[in-house]
Amino acid sequence: MAGAMDQRRLAELIARYEVPGAALAYLHDGELHEAAAGTLNTATGVEATPDSLFQIGSVTKVWTATLLMLQVERGRLTLDTPVSEVLPEFKVADPEVTKAVTIRHLLSHTSGIDGDLFLDTGRGDDCVAKYVEACADLAQNHPIGVTQSYCNSGFVIAGRVAERLGGKRWDDLLREEIAEPLGLTHTWTLPEDVLRFRAAMGHVEGGAPAPVWGLMRGMGPAGLICARPADVVAFARAHLEGGLLDDPQAMWEPQVDVPNPHGLGRQWGIGWILDEWSGQRVLSHGGNTIGQHAMLWAVPGTGTVVCVAANGGHSGAFTRAVATELFAELDGLAVPQMPTPPETPVEVDATPYAGVYERAGARITVTAKDDGPWIRMEATGALAALQPEAEEHRLIAVHGGDRPLFVCKAPDAPDWVTVVFYTLADGSPYVHVGARATPKTE
Repeated sequence: MAGAMDQRRLAELIARYEVPGAALAYLHDGELHEAAAGTLNTATGVEATPDSLFQIGSVTKVWTATLLMLQVERGRLTLDTPVSEVLPEFKVADPEVTKAVTIRHLLSHTSGIDGDLFLDTGRGDDCVAKYVEACADLAQNHPIGVTQSYCNSGFVIAGRVAERLGGKRWDDLLREEIAEPLGLTHTWTLPEDVLRFRAAMGHVEGGAPAPVWGLMRGMGPAGLICARPADVVAFARAHLEGGLLDDPQAMWEPQVDVPNPHGLGRQWGIGWILDEWSGQRVLSHGGNTIGQHAMLWAVPGTGTVVCVAANGGHSGAFTRAVATELFAELDGLAVPQMPTPPETPVEVDATPYAGVYERAGARITVTAKDDGPWIRMEATGALAALQPEAEEHRLIAVHGGDRPLFVCKAPDAPDWVTVVFYTLADGSPYVHVGARATPKTE
């Protein structure tokens, strides 16, 4: 169905969601379609084009997982190989976890390693190795293997495993093992390469260009690819049709249920987020950097692949709107919508959930007030200065039960944020929001 979403419609959507610029590519019935709208940088006015490079953020994790699956297929390791067998120098704060954590744990976000260590380890070729050294003090966010919590640190460690096995920088492995075999000319990781192309600048609250362009180099395997959407679509196409792995479906096997699947997906596979829309399996991943956001979806049953990237504004709501329109028209699929407050208020006693929940990079405070529970989500650590000032928002119950679901949102935000409270098998209380499990500490 040619022209399901063209430049005109994309321009309408970026205006609605206050996105400075965006680029889109989608594959349907074997045909590639591309569109772009807006500007790459409001300070320069450079036009966004389909060939512009956007930071795809954590979509990079699927590429890093693919690098390790290539090594699995070559017999160099298995998913259940302990990390310490490949990296004898690897350690975290818990010596038992150091010995037990496997490649599977890293690639499915089940290691329990407190995963939001954003640390500048320099621009040298040893930056990933230095990052892994710095993980020695990382505590457990949850016991190994018992739940899912998004772990950037785990994917940097996975990138170091790839470096050790490949004998090269992660950046070089990405090009030689994935980009070059697939003919991806607009996929790069280092700023000096990205500068040879039109490149998007992130924009922060208020629409101003971000104070810095990108994340520190040591975070590369977790989220530093810059690419045009067409290259990202070609990468995902290889996961559906072949061209990289002998058995790409091994990455689609569910590894863990996601405690808060709303707006994300029901399960995590190896690298991929897994969901089902209108009876069709859906593979996906999203990414956020400093003022930039990207989403990738692939539907094995229809062969449709969509990638959209944006550089600010209400980017999450924007990419969801793109997916909702495109998949309905192309494949007749209904994209699950975010939960909203029920028409009839639901009474849930939130008193047991009041308290402080904390992990590396975030502190979440839930307060029981006369008008119900309120939540304050505060960024801590290296990226705190780049985040908006923390605000308190009212939590509105959607349903109760063993895992009560609440929603909240900022006054000017188009989408609701979902918040799930739950306990582990040992009774430890957690809150799951933003794909992360955060333990109650006070």
